[in-house]
Amino acid sequence: MVCDFDSDRPGFCKLLICEATPTINDALSLMSTQYLENKTQLVIEQLIQNCIAGDNRAQKEFYELYADKMFRVCYRYVKNEHDAEDLLVNGFLKVFNHLKNVDFRGDRSLEAWIKRIMINESLMFLRKNNNFRNVDAALMVDIGENATITGELAAEEIYNLILQLPVGYRTVFNLYVIEGFSHKEIAEKLNISENTSKSQLSKGRALLRKILEKNGIHYEI
Repeated sequence: MVCDFDSDRPGFCKLLICEATPTINDALSLMSTQYLENKTQLVIEQLIQNCIAGDNRAQKEFYELYADKMFRVCYRYVKNEHDAEDLLVNGFLKVFNHLKNVDFRGDRSLEAWIKRIMINESLMFLRKNNNFRNVDAALMVDIGENATITGELAAEEIYNLILQLPVGYRTVFNLYVIEGFSHKEIAEKLNISENTSKSQLSKGRALLRKILEKNGIHYEI
């Protein structure tokens, strides 16, 4: 910021806001971040190549790198630890079978690809075991009675709230709100109509609001 005297108004000065000049530390910090990102990318790429080559240790390391996150994805849909573990294993079998056919551009695109596989595995499981056209309204009774929420909602609290929804509401809510699918895409994935998808999303949101209001929290969902 520079102070310059205003010749038209004696006794006053005008402040000129100048963009801060990057320091050497800023440049070094940026270089360090870019180096770490490039290093991580090289490590991931080598790990993928070793997995493709059938290296069991590399496959174990790869699995452990993403297993926790992907288990939570599966569990968010099926709400059963045993089923989620089975889906996780089946999902990773598909991951290892198709690694050689995918060109990744960074760790984020790799993780997103793995996540899509886990979601598809979860949806196939749910389609076999549930009729998404008929959601039992009785499941809404007393839901969320044991929820204890204080202060601002944390990610873990939101995760646990979603798990309390009946399977139909939960699945549509996950796909629409969390994953970003359209109602048309959800309808195709679950073999339901778009109106059914919209209806279950609306009811799911209403149910979550009800849980929150019981705890004195007004939160836009």
